Amino acid sequence: MASPGPTFPLHRLVWANRHRELEAALHSHQHDIEQEDPRGRTPLELAVSLGNLESVRVLLRHNANVGKENRQGWAVLQEAVSTGDPEMVQLVLQYRDYQRATQRLAGIPELLNKLRQAPDFYVEMKWEFTSWVPLVSKMCPIDVYRVWKRGESLRVDTSLLGFEHMTWQRGRRSFIFKGQEAGALVMEVDHDRQVVHVETLGLALQEPEALLAAMRPSEEHVASRLTSPIVSTHLDTRNVAFERNKCGIWGWRSEKMETVSGYEAKVYSATNVELVTRTRTEHLSDQDKSRSKAGKTPFQSFLGMAQQHSSHTGAPVQQAASPTNPTAISPEEYFDPSFSLESRNIGRPIEMSSKVQRFKATLWLSEEHPLSLGDQVTPIIDLMAISNAHFAKLRDFITLRLPPGFPVKIEIPLFHVLNARITFSNLCGCDEPLSSVWVPAPSPAVTASGNPFPCEVDPTVFEVPEGYSVLGTERSEPLRDEDDDLLQFAIQQSLLEAGTEAEQVTVWEALTNTRPGARPPPQATVYEEQLQLERALQESLRLSTEPRGPGSPPRTPPAPGPPSFEEQLRLALELSSREQEERERRGQQEEEDLQRILRLSLTEH
Repeated sequence: MASPGPTFPLHRLVWANRHRELEAALHSHQHDIEQEDPRGRTPLELAVSLGNLESVRVLLRHNANVGKENRQGWAVLQEAVSTGDPEMVQLVLQYRDYQRATQRLAGIPELLNKLRQAPDFYVEMKWEFTSWVPLVSKMCPIDVYRVWKRGESLRVDTSLLGFEHMTWQRGRRSFIFKGQEAGALVMEVDHDRQVVHVETLGLALQEPEALLAAMRPSEEHVASRLTSPIVSTHLDTRNVAFERNKCGIWGWRSEKMETVSGYEAKVYSATNVELVTRTRTEHLSDQDKSRSKAGKTPFQSFLGMAQQHSSHTGAPVQQAASPTNPTAISPEEYFDPSFSLESRNIGRPIEMSSKVQRFKATLWLSEEHPLSLGDQVTPIIDLMAISNAHFAKLRDFITLRLPPGFPVKIEIPLFHVLNARITFSNLCGCDEPLSSVWVPAPSPAVTASGNPFPCEVDPTVFEVPEGYSVLGTERSEPLRDEDDDLLQFAIQQSLLEAGTEAEQVTVWEALTNTRPGARPPPQATVYEEQLQLERALQESLRLSTEPRGPGSPPRTPPAPGPPSFEEQLRLALELSSREQEERERRGQQEEEDLQRILRLSLTEH
């Protein structure tokens, strides 16, 4: 058997799936396991694309990076799902979660050491999910992250846990990180059940087999991935530009200033922020694709699930081909940089739809705010971004070269109709006092500390509450999946049954997952009143636009019936569109008035 060529030896072993020789080559430590071939693939990415499970298993045992993305922006796990192989997906998913957990634990000491050098503080981060579509805004949740920092100790409280069984999961949960000589102590405190899950960093990293076994996904999780589209949503900020917002009437414009949480802030718009959503379906069966199309609602189109264009890479399958090499590319052709793969490539032919939408993000920046974005806030966002997709998007945005000042409020797009508005408030309990935080009385020691906003944090907030049960490292729930776009999935799932021919449901029933004909909950009363108003507006608009003859008798409006979901959605969009047009009209009128005033003033002189 011929030995692998001098270039890309690991890749060539992977191509032939010679996994025993691959194991020996990796044991020698003479080759770079993350080397990219001429097509930009690492050995692991090549093994996954070719469906060579044995080689994938060897590479993962040697800690090949599962989190890497290829040149097209697809992660290894997404490429594994595209193969349709459940064992491949289970294996890659298990190691992806294992690597993420070890990276999270390994990064905590550096994070805590960086925080130790910064002044102590308490702050609240309010996350509001908003939309220009009224019906979406009604179901968007709000969460407040409460953050305490003292020395090398950090605590983050949250109340929005996730989405399960068609409802938002609420609860009181604390994440506590404490620096120690041996590394760090990590505690997850469930206040509702009064239990604490404790991880000691050094011990967790010394028991990789136990940690890996705990990350094994269920068969149901794997099956769910294989029967669902592969969806990727990301912010493209490569061409972003910042400009000051203007305010004023009659065209006499000045730079906009607003007070946020007691601090004067300059308002900026970030233009050329693009939200890119891509969806792949080549791994789905015809039945899965039909089910997906049948269950799709108008809302899913606005959420980026509508197909804008489809592309199929790969030529017609040849006789000597395999499912993962449909055009029978030879290794010589693949490893030859001069050979074009535009019409021929490995892997299943990709079936992809994409949607790109340009947004304006908004920032409120205060140069008076005492918090440091780099020293105090960014480390916390880095920590939360490991297991939270929304914090990951926030991190990607705040790491841009922002104008001067602390971002007391930021509004960024998450999906095509959904924004996240993050507001920093109640710094050191100045807005709403807390027993665990106080500002010390002025003294020479406080003045000498150099802290512009001295803050004392009670050390007991980092301890296990009295009466709580302390458990081992076994987690009550897995780490949140970064590509499981929680909010998008939640809204899609809550509206899956809306508008079906078998039984029509109202928007309220869809949003709250109540069955048709069920008694509405008390909070539905206000919502139904708003719907009645919208129906009246819709009927009024219809009557005002229909032509009438001179002898036409007065119309008797028909008895109002429950409008379909599509009608309610269309009306909501119409109202939103009219409001936007009215705002633009007023802005144009102001500009015209300004020009008229300027012309008159010049004429008078």
